[in-house]
Amino acid sequence: MRVLVVEDDFISRKLLTTLLGHYGECDIAVDGREAVDAYRLALDEDNRYDLICMDIMMPVLDGQAALREIRELEKERSIPANQEVKVIMTTALDDPKNVMEALNKGGAAAYIVKPIDKKKLVEEVRKLGLLD
Repeated sequence: MRVLVVEDDFISRKLLTTLLGHYGECDIAVDGREAVDAYRLALDEDNRYDLICMDIMMPVLDGQAALREIRELEKERSIPANQEVKVIMTTALDDPKNVMEALNKGGAAAYIVKPIDKKKLVEEVRKLGLLD
């Protein structure tokens, strides 16, 4: 499994890469702009990500806007909906408005409220069919 962890907070970024690193290769981005650039590069190199774990609230480009740009890149490249990258949004706020926007409008597959719980994270990744 190839994972892109998008998180501006060092501790959260380290936790996610440590937990997910047991299951595959993890790259990191510290804001939404880096995430979009990394995703574009992965598409260009035909080395796509299976999963993106992305914080909603970040500087430069927030997770909502980054997810919209990632979905737009997929549309431009005619990637079918069933082959889009799976996205789990993470948030420090249990904010229903942001969460529903990420799930309904952005096409996120799931969300996790911080602090990240290892069991919950692995359960969500399994639900997405990325782990046995």
